[in-house]
Amino acid sequence: MAPRANWKGFLRLSLVTCPVALYPATSESEKISFNQLNRQTGHRIKYLKVDADTGDEVSNEDIVKGYKVDTDTFIEVTKEELENVALESTRTIEIDEFVDRSDIDPRYLIRPYYLRPDGKVGHDAFAVIRDTIREMDKVAIGRVVLTNREHIIAMEPLDKGLMGTLLRYPYEVRDPKEYFDEIQDVKVTKDMLDLARHIVDQKSGSFEPDKFEDQYESALVELINQKRAGKPIVPKDRPKGENVVDLMEALRKSVGREAQPAKTTKSTKRPKKASAGQKEMLMPIAGKKAGKDATAKKPAAGARRKTG
Repeated sequence: MAPRANWKGFLRLSLVTCPVALYPATSESEKISFNQLNRQTGHRIKYLKVDADTGDEVSNEDIVKGYKVDTDTFIEVTKEELENVALESTRTIEIDEFVDRSDIDPRYLIRPYYLRPDGKVGHDAFAVIRDTIREMDKVAIGRVVLTNREHIIAMEPLDKGLMGTLLRYPYEVRDPKEYFDEIQDVKVTKDMLDLARHIVDQKSGSFEPDKFEDQYESALVELINQKRAGKPIVPKDRPKGENVVDLMEALRKSVGREAQPAKTTKSTKRPKKASAGQKEMLMPIAGKKAGKDATAKKPAAGARRKTG
């Protein structure tokens, strides 16, 4: 079952309109999360909204937004006033133009969403818009209001639906000159490039997301399981970086190392495709029958348990 839509409205191409819903295409809910605790009592920490001057707690209904003009001066803006900033993109994604995918600078990409028809009507119009974009091999650019802000959205066909990617505005992208101007101009020799290209050829492959494992997440699972089992926590050696003294020699050694057969390690094993997340690997809660059954069948995996 699909999660709740982040936005519902209409997708419009000239006079062709259809109701659509926008869903987040990614999720971090399966990642290990932590709560802040009081070291002395073990109780969770609770944050209160208080007046900066009086120290008194302020209820949600008495909190308004304010734009800071100077140190002690704010311009208050109410929720009603913000809602009155009516933009057509609040309810309608109007396709303004079509561009080549290669024209979109990766720095402008924020996050992906899925678009699909909302309800039983509008599937024909949606299909016309989707197939036209696919046939023209273009990306449709429009605007949509999410979380009280208007965003640029780039839409392209994905399976039977559309993938919409939010884009940044130019003022949100920093000038690379501020960071790259101090990089020295270095003349790279042909021999160095040839060796480097050889390494690239040896390491080239196809992008397969299923073969990647979140090693930090797996380490967190291992840490939590060890602590729950009462095992001592032994710090692991941190990898050390080394300065390259002879670049040509380092490249030659790299070519030789990459040519050797790859050893099967824990980090290169393909994770289980059916796994819904790393939390499945956590130890079962003691005393629960389902957890005991799962442990008997799979010693390495336990019942799903949310942390935090």
